[in-house]
Amino acid sequence: MANNPGAKKAARKIERRTEVNRARRSRVRTYLRKFDEAISSGDAAAAKDAFVSAQSELMRAVTKGVVHKNTGSRKVSRLHRQLKKVGAA
Repeated sequence: MANNPGAKKAARKIERRTEVNRARRSRVRTYLRKFDEAISSGDAAAAKDAFVSAQSELMRAVTKGVVHKNTGSRKVSRLHRQLKKVGAA
């Protein structure tokens, strides 16, 4: 437990930041799920649109520090590989 005022303030800040990061991570997962649904439906146009928005959201999470740069790049690479299998690339 935080004992001095600075530590208490830091704990409050961490709590707020955790909440924001949780929302951002959830948003990324939503876009990834939409991409998976588009891929499974077999609709190439919808998959391409979903890929663009998922890639954008992932890279935004990277810039915000929610996801590591290499993790974001790896995920985008794997999404693109799935998209190429559908034939929309």
